Amino acid sequence: MALEHLRDDHFRVVGSIETDASDKQVERDSKFQRIGEHDPRLNLTCDRQFRFAGTGNLWVAMIWADG
Repeated sequence: MALEHLRDDHFRVVGSIETDASDKQVERDSKFQRIGEHDPRLNLTCDRQFRFAGTGNLWVAMIWADG
């Protein structure tokens, strides 16, 4: 499992993304709460309640919108 952090211009962590072995990505905010996930096989992104949020990988938009 890979973990990447998204930082602001002051190097504070504003979000993170976990990628598992099947390339599914789970987005988390700065408090490490789940805000969404992206399934690359279906090319769909869902929000924290597993509702459809859009096509493609929208994790950066979801982290900034959640902030």
